[in-house]
Amino acid sequence: MKIRIIIAPIWILLLVFTTVTCKRVPITGRKQLAFLPASELNTLSFSQYQQIKEKEQVIKGTPEAQMIERVGRRIQKAVEDYLKANGQSQLLNGFEWEFILIKSDVINAWCMPGGKVAFYTGILPICKDETGVAVVMGHEVAHAIAQHGNERMSQAMLQQFGGMALAVALRDKPAETQAIFLGAYGVGTTVGAILPFSRLHESEADRLGLIFMAMAGYDPREAPKFWERMSKLNGGQKPPEILSTHPSNERRISDLNAQIPEALKYYKP
Repeated sequence: MKIRIIIAPIWILLLVFTTVTCKRVPITGRKQLAFLPASELNTLSFSQYQQIKEKEQVIKGTPEAQMIERVGRRIQKAVEDYLKANGQSQLLNGFEWEFILIKSDVINAWCMPGGKVAFYTGILPICKDETGVAVVMGHEVAHAIAQHGNERMSQAMLQQFGGMALAVALRDKPAETQAIFLGAYGVGTTVGAILPFSRLHESEADRLGLIFMAMAGYDPREAPKFWERMSKLNGGQKPPEILSTHPSNERRISDLNAQIPEALKYYKP
Protein backbone atom coordinates (compact mmCIF):
# COMPACT_ATOMS: atom_id res chain seq x y z
CA MET A 1 0.00 0.00 0.00
CA LYS A 2 1.38 3.38 -1.01
CA ILE A 3 1.36 6.17 1.51
CA ARG A 4 0.84 9.62 0.09
CA ILE A 5 2.34 12.58 1.90
CA ILE A 6 0.32 15.71 1.28
CA ILE A 7 1.74 19.13 2.05
CA ALA A 8 -1.09 21.53 2.71
CA PRO A 9 -0.91 24.90 0.98
CA ILE A 10 -0.57 27.87 3.26
CA TRP A 11 -4.16 28.94 2.56
CA ILE A 12 -5.43 25.61 3.93
CA LEU A 13 -3.35 26.08 7.09
CA LEU A 14 -4.73 29.59 7.43
CA LEU A 15 -8.28 28.28 7.03
CA VAL A 16 -7.77 25.60 9.67
CA PHE A 17 -6.18 27.95 12.18
CA THR A 18 -8.74 30.66 11.53
CA THR A 19 -11.51 28.15 12.20
CA VAL A 20 -10.13 26.81 15.47
CA THR A 21 -8.27 29.82 16.89
CA CYS A 22 -10.22 32.85 15.72
CA LYS A 23 -10.71 35.41 18.50
CA ARG A 24 -12.26 38.84 18.68
CA VAL A 25 -10.41 42.05 19.32
CA PRO A 26 -11.37 43.42 22.74
CA ILE A 27 -13.87 46.28 22.57
CA THR A 28 -14.01 46.59 18.75
CA GLY A 29 -15.23 43.02 18.22
CA ARG A 30 -13.18 42.39 15.06
CA LYS A 31 -12.25 38.77 14.43
CA GLN A 32 -8.53 38.04 14.53
CA LEU A 33 -6.18 35.09 14.19
CA ALA A 34 -4.27 34.98 17.48
CA PHE A 35 -3.50 31.42 18.50
CA LEU A 36 -0.63 32.04 20.95
CA PRO A 37 -1.61 31.61 24.63
CA ALA A 38 -1.45 34.88 26.57
CA SER A 39 0.25 33.15 29.50
CA GLU A 40 3.12 31.94 27.30
CA LEU A 41 3.48 35.34 25.65
CA ASN A 42 3.62 37.00 29.08
CA THR A 43 6.38 34.65 30.18
CA LEU A 44 8.38 35.42 27.04
CA SER A 45 7.64 39.13 27.44
CA PHE A 46 8.88 39.28 31.03
CA SER A 47 12.10 37.50 30.05
CA GLN A 48 12.77 39.76 27.07
CA TYR A 49 11.91 42.88 29.08
CA GLN A 50 14.41 41.93 31.77
CA GLN A 51 17.11 41.39 29.16
CA ILE A 52 16.40 44.80 27.66
CA LYS A 53 16.63 46.46 31.09
CA GLU A 54 20.00 44.80 31.67
CA LYS A 55 21.30 45.76 28.23
CA GLU A 56 20.02 49.33 27.96
CA GLN A 57 20.61 52.35 30.19
CA VAL A 58 17.40 52.74 32.18
CA ILE A 59 16.92 56.22 33.63
CA LYS A 60 15.53 56.42 37.15
CA GLY A 61 14.55 59.24 39.47
CA THR A 62 14.64 62.10 36.96
CA PRO A 63 11.59 64.28 36.26
CA GLU A 64 11.28 62.62 32.85
CA ALA A 65 11.38 59.10 34.29
CA GLN A 66 8.86 60.08 36.95
CA MET A 67 6.59 61.49 34.24
CA ILE A 68 6.68 58.20 32.30
CA GLU A 69 5.77 56.33 35.48
CA ARG A 70 3.01 58.80 36.39
CA VAL A 71 1.39 58.76 32.95
CA GLY A 72 1.72 55.00 32.79
CA ARG A 73 -0.08 54.47 36.09
CA ARG A 74 -2.90 56.81 35.05
CA ILE A 75 -3.32 54.98 31.73
CA GLN A 76 -3.16 51.66 33.60
CA LYS A 77 -6.03 52.70 35.87
CA ALA A 78 -8.04 53.93 32.89
CA VAL A 79 -7.59 50.59 31.13
CA GLU A 80 -8.54 48.65 34.25
CA ASP A 81 -11.63 50.79 34.81
CA TYR A 82 -12.70 50.57 31.16
CA LEU A 83 -12.33 46.80 30.94
CA LYS A 84 -14.08 46.30 34.28
CA ALA A 85 -17.01 48.43 33.13
CA ASN A 86 -17.25 46.34 29.95
CA GLY A 87 -16.90 42.94 31.65
CA GLN A 88 -13.48 42.23 30.14
CA SER A 89 -11.18 42.38 33.15
CA GLN A 90 -9.94 38.87 32.35
CA LEU A 91 -7.90 40.38 29.53
CA LEU A 92 -5.51 41.71 32.18
CA ASN A 93 -4.89 38.33 33.82
CA GLY A 94 -1.16 37.91 34.36
CA PHE A 95 -0.37 41.59 33.79
CA GLU A 96 2.54 43.01 35.79
CA TRP A 97 2.60 46.64 34.71
CA GLU A 98 5.97 48.36 34.46
CA PHE A 99 7.03 51.65 32.85
CA ILE A 100 10.64 52.54 32.11
CA LEU A 101 12.57 55.27 30.31
CA ILE A 102 15.60 54.23 28.26
CA LYS A 103 18.39 56.66 27.42
CA SER A 104 18.64 56.56 23.65
CA ASP A 105 18.24 58.86 20.66
CA VAL A 106 15.92 56.27 19.15
CA ILE A 107 12.45 57.73 18.55
CA ASN A 108 10.33 54.87 19.79
CA ALA A 109 8.06 53.49 22.51
CA TRP A 110 6.34 50.14 22.89
CA CYS A 111 4.26 47.92 25.15
CA MET A 112 4.94 44.20 25.43
CA PRO A 113 2.36 41.64 26.61
CA GLY A 114 1.65 41.81 30.32
CA GLY A 115 1.96 45.60 30.50
CA LYS A 116 5.72 45.97 30.01
CA VAL A 117 6.22 49.48 28.62
CA ALA A 118 9.34 51.34 27.51
CA PHE A 119 9.88 54.87 26.24
CA TYR A 120 13.13 56.07 24.67
CA THR A 121 14.37 59.56 25.49
CA GLY A 122 14.51 60.30 21.76
CA ILE A 123 10.73 60.52 21.56
CA LEU A 124 10.29 62.99 24.43
CA PRO A 125 11.00 66.16 22.40
CA ILE A 126 8.23 65.16 19.98
CA CYS A 127 5.87 64.45 22.89
CA LYS A 128 6.70 67.94 24.23
CA ASP A 129 4.81 67.47 27.50
CA GLU A 130 2.91 65.03 29.70
CA THR A 131 -0.15 65.04 27.44
CA GLY A 132 2.04 64.11 24.48
CA VAL A 133 3.44 61.21 26.48
CA ALA A 134 -0.15 60.17 27.24
CA VAL A 135 -0.93 60.11 23.50
CA VAL A 136 1.88 57.63 22.90
CA MET A 137 1.27 55.67 26.11
CA GLY A 138 -2.43 55.22 25.40
CA HIS A 139 -1.72 54.16 21.83
CA GLU A 140 0.97 51.61 22.70
CA VAL A 141 -1.04 50.12 25.56
CA ALA A 142 -4.04 49.92 23.22
CA HIS A 143 -2.01 47.76 20.82
CA ALA A 144 -1.30 45.37 23.70
CA ILE A 145 -4.90 45.28 24.96
CA ALA A 146 -6.15 44.63 21.41
CA GLN A 147 -3.58 41.82 21.12
CA HIS A 148 -2.22 43.16 17.85
CA GLY A 149 1.24 41.76 18.60
CA ASN A 150 -0.26 38.32 19.23
CA GLU A 151 -2.06 38.58 15.92
CA ARG A 152 1.06 39.60 13.99
CA MET A 153 3.24 37.02 15.72
CA SER A 154 0.65 34.29 15.08
CA GLN A 155 0.65 35.15 11.38
CA ALA A 156 4.46 35.24 11.22
CA MET A 157 4.83 31.92 13.03
CA LEU A 158 2.19 30.34 10.83
CA GLN A 159 4.10 31.42 7.75
CA GLN A 160 7.57 30.48 9.01
CA PHE A 161 6.91 27.51 11.28
CA GLY A 162 3.53 26.22 10.09
CA GLY A 163 1.75 27.12 13.32
CA MET A 164 4.27 25.46 15.64
CA ALA A 165 3.43 25.83 19.33
CA LEU A 166 5.26 28.72 20.97
CA ALA A 167 6.97 26.51 23.56
CA VAL A 168 8.21 24.16 20.82
CA ALA A 169 9.40 27.06 18.67
CA LEU A 170 11.32 28.56 21.60
CA ARG A 171 12.97 25.19 22.20
CA ASP A 172 13.80 24.30 18.60
CA LYS A 173 14.24 27.74 17.03
CA PRO A 174 14.92 30.13 19.92
CA ALA A 175 16.72 32.89 18.01
CA GLU A 176 14.18 33.00 15.19
CA THR A 177 11.24 32.94 17.60
CA GLN A 178 12.63 35.73 19.77
CA ALA A 179 13.29 37.81 16.64
CA ILE A 180 9.67 37.34 15.54
CA PHE A 181 8.48 38.33 19.02
CA LEU A 182 10.54 41.52 19.15
CA GLY A 183 9.54 42.43 15.62
CA ALA A 184 5.86 41.83 16.30
CA TYR A 185 5.89 44.22 19.25
CA GLY A 186 7.98 46.95 17.63
CA VAL A 187 10.96 46.42 19.93
CA GLY A 188 14.29 47.30 18.39
CA THR A 189 16.42 50.02 16.92
CA THR A 190 16.65 48.69 13.36
CA VAL A 191 13.75 49.62 11.12
CA GLY A 192 14.08 46.54 8.93
CA ALA A 193 13.82 44.24 11.95
CA ILE A 194 10.38 45.33 13.10
CA LEU A 195 7.04 44.64 11.49
CA PRO A 196 4.71 47.52 10.58
CA PHE A 197 1.25 47.59 12.08
CA SER A 198 -1.52 47.50 9.50
CA ARG A 199 -3.77 50.49 8.92
CA LEU A 200 -6.55 48.52 10.64
CA HIS A 201 -4.39 47.91 13.72
CA GLU A 202 -3.43 51.57 13.81
CA SER A 203 -7.05 52.68 13.58
CA GLU A 204 -8.04 50.38 16.44
CA ALA A 205 -5.12 51.51 18.61
CA ASP A 206 -5.88 55.16 17.86
CA ARG A 207 -9.52 54.75 18.86
CA LEU A 208 -8.78 52.85 22.08
CA GLY A 209 -5.77 55.00 22.91
CA LEU A 210 -7.85 58.17 22.71
CA ILE A 211 -10.41 56.68 25.10
CA PHE A 212 -7.73 55.52 27.54
CA MET A 213 -5.94 58.88 27.62
CA ALA A 214 -9.26 60.73 28.00
CA MET A 215 -10.26 58.52 30.92
CA ALA A 216 -6.85 59.20 32.46
CA GLY A 217 -7.58 62.93 32.37
CA TYR A 218 -5.59 63.94 29.28
CA ASP A 219 -7.15 65.96 26.45
CA PRO A 220 -7.56 63.64 23.42
CA ARG A 221 -7.65 66.67 21.11
CA GLU A 222 -3.87 66.82 21.49
CA ALA A 223 -3.38 63.47 19.72
CA PRO A 224 -3.55 64.75 16.11
CA LYS A 225 -1.01 67.45 16.99
CA PHE A 226 1.45 64.79 18.16
CA TRP A 227 1.15 62.78 14.94
CA GLU A 228 1.48 65.96 12.89
CA ARG A 229 4.80 66.60 14.65
CA MET A 230 5.83 63.01 13.97
CA SER A 231 4.96 63.22 10.28
CA LYS A 232 7.20 66.27 9.84
CA LEU A 233 10.20 64.16 10.88
CA ASN A 234 9.78 61.87 7.87
CA GLY A 235 11.25 64.27 5.33
CA GLY A 236 13.12 62.02 2.94
CA GLN A 237 15.63 60.72 5.45
CA LYS A 238 15.52 57.41 7.30
CA PRO A 239 12.17 57.45 9.14
CA PRO A 240 12.09 57.33 12.95
CA GLU A 241 11.70 53.81 14.30
CA ILE A 242 8.18 54.47 15.55
CA LEU A 243 7.10 55.60 12.07
CA SER A 244 8.26 52.30 10.57
CA THR A 245 5.64 50.54 12.69
CA HIS A 246 3.13 53.39 13.07
CA PRO A 247 2.82 55.14 9.68
CA SER A 248 1.64 58.73 10.03
CA ASN A 249 -0.18 60.44 7.18
CA GLU A 250 -3.02 62.82 6.40
CA ARG A 251 -5.57 59.99 6.38
CA ARG A 252 -4.54 58.94 9.86
CA ILE A 253 -4.79 62.46 11.26
CA SER A 254 -8.18 62.89 9.61
CA ASP A 255 -9.37 59.64 11.19
CA LEU A 256 -8.10 60.77 14.59
CA ASN A 257 -10.08 63.98 14.36
CA ALA A 258 -13.18 61.94 13.53
CA GLN A 259 -12.61 59.72 16.59
CA ILE A 260 -12.16 62.56 19.07
CA PRO A 261 -15.90 63.19 19.76
CA GLU A 262 -16.25 59.63 21.08
CA ALA A 263 -13.18 60.02 23.29
CA LEU A 264 -14.37 63.36 24.67
CA LYS A 265 -17.34 61.55 26.24
CA TYR A 266 -14.82 59.95 28.61
CA TYR A 267 -12.74 63.07 29.22
CA LYS A 268 -12.73 64.53 32.72
CA PRO A 269 -9.93 67.12 33.18
